[in-house]
Amino acid sequence: MKSILLAGDNQIDVELTQEALGRNNLANDVVVVGEDGEAPDYFRQSGNYAGRKGGNPAVVLLDLKTPKVGCLKVREEIKGDDSLRTIPAVVLTSSNEETDLLKSYQLGVNAFVVKPVDFHDFMEAVSRPGAFWAIVNEAPPAGVRSG
Repeated sequence: MKSILLAGDNQIDVELTQEALGRNNLANDVVVVGEDGEAPDYFRQSGNYAGRKGGNPAVVLLDLKTPKVGCLKVREEIKGDDSLRTIPAVVLTSSNEETDLLKSYQLGVNAFVVKPVDFHDFMEAVSRPGAFWAIVNEAPPAGVRSG
């Protein structure tokens, strides 16, 4: 079963997101990578992830406001690599700025989710895209390159 990659630096948001995903009883492992360039290391199987088993995640959940590397930079790298290009990416953000929305979609994100302030609404908003991309979505076979 493919993992869910969660890239974010805010520990509270990471824990809430993990709890929201857990409420859907997802059997997928949730791998958390921080902001210090860990997502590219995860994909390249280098650095702290040199020993990880191969394979791409079912979905990448990206925090838009990660300050050092930035989720859009991570998405740009994913889209630029033929072996990673088909991995769906969901931006999780507190921003409802139209410029953030447009830039995200221009870089090929598959969904843009504004995280609600209310706890219950947050749980619903975050768990649905995670479950959809990890369970419902039919991904292309490994090794297939997109056009």
